[in-house]
Amino acid sequence: MSKFISIALTALAIMLLATPAMAATDALISFSGSFGAGLVVIGAAFGIGKLAGSALESMARQPEAAAAIQVAMIIAAALIEGFTFYALYICSTGV
Repeated sequence: MSKFISIALTALAIMLLATPAMAATDALISFSGSFGAGLVVIGAAFGIGKLAGSALESMARQPEAAAAIQVAMIIAAALIEGFTFYALYICSTGV
């Protein structure tokens, strides 16, 4: 948990230091979309990595259920990817 807090504080410090450099409104709006897209990609990568790791561990523990676990993992990964593409679209359009 402390690692997450230190990463969050570092990101906050970077944003606060970068704000004076982006005094124009258009640049700040453009930055917010880019920052949001970065967060979306990081979150999706973390979620799919966690999903795949848990699925592989489950398959190793119960090889007889591997087919059902694999189908569930693919469906969940597709849902994560769909949400990621939607969020990236929202970040790129600035809606």
